[in-house]
Amino acid sequence: MDRINAMRAFIHVVQDGSFTRAAERLDTSPQLVSKNVSQLEQHLGVRLMNRTTRRINLTEAGTRYFESARQVLADIDNLENQIGDLRPEASGLLRISAPVSFAIRHMEPLLSAFRHAHPAVEVDLQVNDRKVDIIEEGFDIALRVGRLRSSSLIAKRIAPVRLAFCASPAYLEQHGEPQRPEDLQHHHYLHYSYLDSNAIPALQKWFTGTTSARRVMMSNNGDVLVSAALSGAGIALQPTFLTGPAIHEGRLKVVLSDHEPEPMALYAVYAHRQLVASKVRAFIDFIDGFFGDPPYWDRDS
Repeated sequence: MDRINAMRAFIHVVQDGSFTRAAERLDTSPQLVSKNVSQLEQHLGVRLMNRTTRRINLTEAGTRYFESARQVLADIDNLENQIGDLRPEASGLLRISAPVSFAIRHMEPLLSAFRHAHPAVEVDLQVNDRKVDIIEEGFDIALRVGRLRSSSLIAKRIAPVRLAFCASPAYLEQHGEPQRPEDLQHHHYLHYSYLDSNAIPALQKWFTGTTSARRVMMSNNGDVLVSAALSGAGIALQPTFLTGPAIHEGRLKVVLSDHEPEPMALYAVYAHRQLVASKVRAFIDFIDGFFGDPPYWDRDS
């Protein structure tokens, strides 16, 4: 029995909640994962978990073993990272999480250039607007847009992110151009579901109370709202990394420019460790300054 592989199988079964999902994460079969866990239990002489058709419950021994085994594997990973940092060239699989719309528009040139500079690094880019848990979900780096709250993670500021109100010329010709934020109550507002007015204090009074913006459409995807704004559906507040080309081409017009929220930022977030893998350090160094300050999408617009 390979005890390290058996420990990894056990930990992933606990974290993922099933043998099937653990097998997918480990790129193996559920039968092999089950065999590894059974062999580990036989080796230890105790039952670590009780299995039913619907769920897995840890025994007292399993709970204690899970915490210790997870720390052991973390120490092994740190040791391997230390050895990896001694290599002259970054290598290995780099798992990155990034917001959907940003990734579609801006990640391909970055990753192509990075791979050209570091050909021994393989990149796995997963796009998701959900705030992923980079440690629990096994990511090396997460790109996030916003104002980050304090945490145990390291956050590297990469570029400013400007938010601008915009609408199509056709919409403004029909409905008029708002001059003050309070005017939004008389307009069709296209609201981004993940935009937290509590995180942007300047927006709080515009989106609450009797004079709040009238939301005619909501979505958790900025591309949908930008497309709706282009078709004349209303006014959207979106980052210029999405709207910049349309603004530059005149298909969208910026309104309420004197009332834009303070810029947010694009951050690269990674786990706080004493030893950072060479592949992670290489990517952080490479992305720093890649988009510019101001970034190229604001220079164009």
